[in-house]
Amino acid sequence: MKKILIVEDETYMMDLLKIHLRNEYAIFAAKDGQTALDILQEKSFDVIILDVMLPYVSGWEICKKVREEDAETLILMLTARSELSDKVMGLEIGADDYLVKPFEFEELKARIRALLRRYEHTKLESSEENKYVYFNGLFRMDLDGRQLFVNQQQIELTAKEFDLLSLLASNPNRVFTREILLDKIWEINEIRDLRNVDSHIKNIRIKLKKVLEDTNFIQTVWGVGYKFNLHEDTK
Repeated sequence: MKKILIVEDETYMMDLLKIHLRNEYAIFAAKDGQTALDILQEKSFDVIILDVMLPYVSGWEICKKVREEDAETLILMLTARSELSDKVMGLEIGADDYLVKPFEFEELKARIRALLRRYEHTKLESSEENKYVYFNGLFRMDLDGRQLFVNQQQIELTAKEFDLLSLLASNPNRVFTREILLDKIWEINEIRDLRNVDSHIKNIRIKLKKVLEDTNFIQTVWGVGYKFNLHEDTK
């Protein structure tokens, strides 16, 4: 059974979350940020449902700390605020999804299932000699050999294009802002223009479509940035 840590300081909301999720998942609970961090030192979880406004340590800080040490645990943030800036911040610091209160619990459950399904569809294999990223048998990146194969055909990428695509593909369905991509891929002494990110993404898409025309692995998240889409048939 998948394990979920719920971090929520409102007793009523915590009780509702437990009621709706306890039949499908093993539930652990924390009513403040510091307790959550203490639990995370002792246990690992498949999903963290994380409220933003918490006593002692905020949800933002918890998300940052988790992502500093763990790239795999799925984080779904809850907040009473609907501003785009909050959503962008949550995604920038590593949240996998974002839900604004009040919400329907069926939607919450659907989002959790979607996150777990997407993660499980991703197969990340590594050995002493080779490291690969696979997606549904259609997309394969040899990270050590710096080679890309789509539909069993090799695609030549520039160094920057490979670095961009490998970062996105290694974090499927996580949204990266253009600023984060620029910081991670471009050196300080290089020309740091957000348009460089868009230009490289465009070039990657052109090369991918030459091999598999109807596929859009890199999805634009309007107003935020880009993410790698596991559903290769999505236009």
